Amino acid sequence: MSAGNGLRAGLIGLGAMGRNHARVLNLLDGVELVGVLDPAPGAVAPGGVPVVTDIEQFIALRLDYAVVACPTGLHEEIGLRLAEAGICALIEKPLAPSVEASNRLVEAFESRGLVGAVGHIERYNPALQSLRTRLEAGELGDMYQVVTRRQGPFPGRIADVGVVMDLATHDIDLTAWVTGRGYQDVAARTVSRSGRPHEDMVSVVASMQDGLMANHLVNWLSPMKERSTVITGAKGCFIADTLTADLTFFANGAIGTEWEALRAFRGVSEGDMVRFAIPKREPLLVEHERFRDAVEGKESDIVTLRQGMRTVEVAAAVLQSAKSGDTVHVPAPQAG
Repeated sequence: MSAGNGLRAGLIGLGAMGRNHARVLNLLDGVELVGVLDPAPGAVAPGGVPVVTDIEQFIALRLDYAVVACPTGLHEEIGLRLAEAGICALIEKPLAPSVEASNRLVEAFESRGLVGAVGHIERYNPALQSLRTRLEAGELGDMYQVVTRRQGPFPGRIADVGVVMDLATHDIDLTAWVTGRGYQDVAARTVSRSGRPHEDMVSVVASMQDGLMANHLVNWLSPMKERSTVITGAKGCFIADTLTADLTFFANGAIGTEWEALRAFRGVSEGDMVRFAIPKREPLLVEHERFRDAVEGKESDIVTLRQGMRTVEVAAAVLQSAKSGDTVHVPAPQAG
């Protein structure tokens, strides 16, 4: 590990997400961003950080870790080179475009004892962190259903994967993480309306452990941007809006009604609504702090490469279901 100014970090990719990573790395305590790899002619990094154009020059920067924010199709090739060079890596989600490629990355980093993580940024959203803590404390009682909606305009930056790998992987990861339940079966339908080779809308119904049901609606064809997670259970329902980092709880009411017909129709009655006050730190900054701590050998809550591979496994099952029209069983996670 480097002395002096702390950890030496490098960044691969200066696209929309890469520039956000550069901004945060330039602000991060205990870390110095010493170089950026981007093959685009004339690429300029924020803060005047030197830009190199090939992986050999990048590895020669004597890095402690790298942030990989290049297109998904390059993650395996670049990740394996970093592992061979003994460089820890925070790889943007999804980990890789296939289960096989994800597994090779997991093996490469684990076999060398290197810290590897996947940038599933929703785990660091204040609303979802608060929600997870409240679910663990039993504030909802038994969980019945998780419904996520993630839609917005088409991102011009994405060319190599469809909406399942690019966006639905957010919802797959956050649902398993927030609830602590794994996926068992998925049924999905996709359509492609934008004239591109990949799907741009998906609807998923999933069975999870302990009878929990999940629904994911994802598209990048809507002019309205929406990011919501609704979890319904025995005591009411939580709604997390990850765009605004707001968390709201609607309690099942305890007030009865004398109108028998209405009582029979309504079932659960409407109760109090609470919107929680949550400290709102930038999720990307928190993600970087956690990864920095892990590289320094501290106990830290990162999304491991193996967890990232599990999300890719579920996403692959979603694509398989959409292609075949069948419900697809999700294999049990590999040990490790």
